Amino acid sequence: MGGDQGPHVTIAAALMAVNHLPHLHLILCGDSSVIAEQLEKQHFSAHPQITFVHTSQVVEMDDKPAHVIRHKKDSSMRRAIELVKEGKAQACVSSGNTGALFGTAHVLLKTIPGVERPALISALPTHDPDKNVFLLDLGANVFCDSNVLYQFGLMGSVLAGEVDNIENPRVALLNMGEEDIKGSDTIKQAALQLKENPDVNYVGFVEGNDIFNDKADVIVCDGFVGNVALKTCEGVARMVATKLQQNLESSFFRRILSKILTLPVKKLYKSMNPDQYNGASLIGLRGIVVKSHGNANSLAIFAALMEAVKEVERQVPDKIQHKLEQRLLHRP
Repeated sequence: MGGDQGPHVTIAAALMAVNHLPHLHLILCGDSSVIAEQLEKQHFSAHPQITFVHTSQVVEMDDKPAHVIRHKKDSSMRRAIELVKEGKAQACVSSGNTGALFGTAHVLLKTIPGVERPALISALPTHDPDKNVFLLDLGANVFCDSNVLYQFGLMGSVLAGEVDNIENPRVALLNMGEEDIKGSDTIKQAALQLKENPDVNYVGFVEGNDIFNDKADVIVCDGFVGNVALKTCEGVARMVATKLQQNLESSFFRRILSKILTLPVKKLYKSMNPDQYNGASLIGLRGIVVKSHGNANSLAIFAALMEAVKEVERQVPDKIQHKLEQRLLHRP
């Protein structure tokens, strides 16, 4: 029920997902009357891979997390997370209020032992078409102390290794310069903690313009910085795509040229399109929760669903918990 565009994009994405994966079963949580209306508009007929759970409340985008946790216990968001807690679902995907999702998931699912705060993490493209970079935190924790940043580095390293099969992932801290003297005392202390852990391949500081330069496999920052960086990158990617299209359509000669360049341009746009990277995982929880962008379209929500499926199939929480318990509880 959440997100800027409402349930019609969620339902469209759900139909795409079950048609794409015959083994996938989706449970749609929300107001049954609204869902029925949207299903009728999309000419939906009963599907064996989709079931529904009626909920009477909706988490609004401006709701405060504490209010949601206390007073919206029959919201679509809470019920979806409860299904994960109860073992009736293996993952939750939501486009709703980030703070409410974070708070509710934290309260219901709890964190892995040794983890203070879960973090939002997502894979982003790099200059190398065969490599991604994992950036965290993307907005779950606005302010973080050095110990939380240290834990983010550990969790990011484990996720990158498990999801992308990266051996000894390179971990960096996002800073205002590469020199050791740059940055706040918090980030400097986090750097010292990461350096001291022999299980972490810490490679130092990176700047914002190096996020996509394959200097690290995992880049760590607090949620305020990470969210601003992510939204800025998405905005630039869409602006470049729009400018390119406008220029190729500005004259007869360029329209002819655009026909010749159709395939390479489409390939470039596909590699940069933020929608395909939609789906940030709340890492550090005892269950899989994937956050979709609030303004996501159906293709972007479909990508978030595929991310959840991948994490379920690879048993990511179990692997992270096992490795993090070893690393955090035996921290030097």
